[in-house]
Amino acid sequence: MSDKPLTDITFSSFELHPALQAGLEGAGFTRCTPIQALTLPITLAGRDVAGQAQTGTGKTLAFLVTVIHRLLSKPALAERKPEDPRALILAPTRELAIQIHKDAMKLAPELGLKFALVYGGVDYDKQRQMLQDGADVIIATPGRLIDYVKQHKVVSLHACEVCVLDEADRMFDLGFIKDIRFLLRRMPIRTERQTLLFSATLSHRVLELAYEHMNEPEKIVVETETITAARVRQRLYYPSDEEKLPLLIGLLSRSEGARTMVFVNTKAFVERVARSLERAGYRVGVLSGDVPQKKRESLLKKFQAGQLEILVATDVAARGLHIDGVSHVYNYDLPFDAEDYVHRIGRTARLGAEGDAISFACERYAMGLPDIEAYIEQKIPSEPVTPELLVPLPRQPRPDLAANAGDDGDGDSIGEIYREVREARAAEDARRGGGRGGRSGEGRGPRSGARAGEGGERPRRPRTPRPKPEGEAVPAAAAAAPPVVDAAGAVAAATPDESRPPRKRRRRRRGQRVEGAPEVAANGNGHGEGRGQPREAKAAAKPPRAQAAPRGGDAPAASESSLLSRIGARLRKLVTRAPQSQH
Repeated sequence: MSDKPLTDITFSSFELHPALQAGLEGAGFTRCTPIQALTLPITLAGRDVAGQAQTGTGKTLAFLVTVIHRLLSKPALAERKPEDPRALILAPTRELAIQIHKDAMKLAPELGLKFALVYGGVDYDKQRQMLQDGADVIIATPGRLIDYVKQHKVVSLHACEVCVLDEADRMFDLGFIKDIRFLLRRMPIRTERQTLLFSATLSHRVLELAYEHMNEPEKIVVETETITAARVRQRLYYPSDEEKLPLLIGLLSRSEGARTMVFVNTKAFVERVARSLERAGYRVGVLSGDVPQKKRESLLKKFQAGQLEILVATDVAARGLHIDGVSHVYNYDLPFDAEDYVHRIGRTARLGAEGDAISFACERYAMGLPDIEAYIEQKIPSEPVTPELLVPLPRQPRPDLAANAGDDGDGDSIGEIYREVREARAAEDARRGGGRGGRSGEGRGPRSGARAGEGGERPRRPRTPRPKPEGEAVPAAAAAAPPVVDAAGAVAAATPDESRPPRKRRRRRRGQRVEGAPEVAANGNGHGEGRGQPREAKAAAKPPRAQAAPRGGDAPAASESSLLSRIGARLRKLVTRAPQSQH
């Protein structure tokens, strides 16, 4: 077991390429961490490794040293074209891919190796051109890389010598496993390539992938006394849903000057929590899937530089990100997965530092606490929620933040950020033809366009007269009357009233249309008079249809009264309707 951040083994004790050794010394790396000391002797010899160690223990440097040393010291495959990559590093999130690329550039600024960074959300054509020009090492997220691999003229993986899977268990959680298999099948067979797998947790499904696509990998586990970092002071509160925001602001006011990360479970609550903290006077950044990629990179850079006090994020920032000086991590929502709790609190107390991890077991997410405590094999100490904690302490003015606000404050408020988010979403919906059902507010209400009237209502077409049965004469008044063109007249002509004879009903009985069915009964519902009589007698009792009375100037009043009477008659008929057949 090892709890020491560094060992006595130095990088100079390995037979590394001189240019790589100079790059390590220039970046300030002299001694190895436990995971580096255990894996480098195996990986530098060309063997496969599945490594597990706590987050923040240097796994990224372990596989970067292996990849760069191999490319510098061994020739490429004979069938490789100049533009084909020799190594591929896969990461589950964009932020982690960006950080790996940043660390690689620190080690190899003048080694003659070309690194290509490929991830979604930005610069599709620019990244495609970069791959077509050729790269020695590709650092990518699976989704965007597959888009280019399927375009056979962009990039080919047939000459890839080394493949690295970083945070492999997170790739399973995000549904990337099919994409990983797709990419691995397009590389040389496992006996001709070196495959490295690193993660903070090695589950059974990750090991299954390792043994399927790796060449007899050696499992390396750096065991510690506790699953979580030993220097993390964990605390737990049991607030109600209404107390969470006041408690968070009250605790933040008691740790002034600390660089803090707040984790929530959903993107909607990221905005809600960030707006509340901004109203409380804090400089806040957000990191979630809703925020455009360029804005995410800008906010993360400002948080790393100390220009932002608090970063509110979903689990997209829980894996692999190394941010110096994070002293407090708040689990505003307990995570759904117990492993995510370990990764969240691993953002603090990195490389031997100390930190605080404070969690809220609220009414909504407290049911996940037993699984978390069982996974970390310890009971999280709890503290009471007192009324004093719900009241924030007065804040002291921060002159450094005020100075930075004048330079970079524009466009970084939470309102501005989410205004950009909604504008980008509306533009994307418009490009796709309104696929989100008019979320931006368009297309609702009365119909508009060339066919709509001035009031937003579509004008009705005049009703065409029904064809008369053969042998029935058309009344002269009806034949001489002009066609109805207005909506009120159309309703008056279509709805009978008390002064007009009832309209003949057309019904289907046993598949045959009956033209002479009785219409009006004594009670006004069409079923009182003639009930129980034979159909022929009912048809004979039907009085002939009278000539329609001409409409005069009282057509609107007659239309209104006849419409109400028609509705009442239909309702009474629905209530007193007899069954269709006897059982």
